[in-house]
Amino acid sequence: MKTAKEPGGLGGRLEQAGNEMRRWMLAVAVAVAALGASAALANGMSFSGWSPAQNLETAGAGAADGLNTAALEGCPSISRDGLTLYFASNRAGGYGGLDIYTSTRTSTDAPWGEPVSLGPTINTAGNEFCPTPSRDEHALMFVSNGQPGRCGAGADIFRSVRSAAGEWSTPVDLGCVVNSAADEASPFLCGDQLYFSSTRSGHSQIYVAPVADGVIVLGPPAVAPGLGSAYNDARPNLRRDCREIVFDSDRPGGVGGIDLWASTRTGANGTWSTPVDLTNVNSTGNDLRASLSWDATQLIFGSNRAGTEGNLDLYVATRDKVPASG
Repeated sequence: MKTAKEPGGLGGRLEQAGNEMRRWMLAVAVAVAALGASAALANGMSFSGWSPAQNLETAGAGAADGLNTAALEGCPSISRDGLTLYFASNRAGGYGGLDIYTSTRTSTDAPWGEPVSLGPTINTAGNEFCPTPSRDEHALMFVSNGQPGRCGAGADIFRSVRSAAGEWSTPVDLGCVVNSAADEASPFLCGDQLYFSSTRSGHSQIYVAPVADGVIVLGPPAVAPGLGSAYNDARPNLRRDCREIVFDSDRPGGVGGIDLWASTRTGANGTWSTPVDLTNVNSTGNDLRASLSWDATQLIFGSNRAGTEGNLDLYVATRDKVPASG
């Protein structure tokens, strides 16, 4: 009979089992560490610099005739899936002033379709612009100086909800805590914060207000920390993690005219870094109301730079995601 100390004995078998357990635990630890490193890499993505801008009508796979006209096209925003483009235009055939249009495509590699007006529930004889769809596209925030119920003679932020049948509800003013008797522009909801610009102080500044459920205003807006200036800072749009903001401004240090600027922060509620001019994207003309695609690799905006078809055309710049170093 084998003794406990012999390789085939009880002691040997226990020692062998212990060694196998340690090897298994080591393998699990290595796998978990590898998984953690992979997750950290995925969560630590950064971006390359922006490419020079191209006219959206002729840019890559999305090229399509009819997006830009001899009129004004601007204030673009793109849906989460990249298949619907919202923008404002005063092209012929509208309801008056600027109207909100959409263009759709069947895939991100397909061309954009012919733009379609959102109709008379959203559009009025006044100006409707700066559309921003919700993440699920069941709601739309936009700006209007033609809808009834405003807080003054200026443009207010409104919200409409889309039914299962695709019909937009009568727009509702967000109220006179967020809106003022002056002009508001470019609403963007990020988490529990509503960003927009307003001229209530005498010049355009970027404000942020605390909200709940996307529409219930919990307190008065304040100038976004780190973004206040003596210049006209307007029409903000954020990356979906709320850590990058783009806006247009006439502050000094730009390429010329009104330029696009960007700022970042380390947390979703922190102070914004000193804004930087997006030099490679901007022109000597006016570059206005940029919006980021869901994955933040596309920047779509309006510009009256040399070569535009009308007095403002839709343009796009791109960048790549790159792994963060370290």
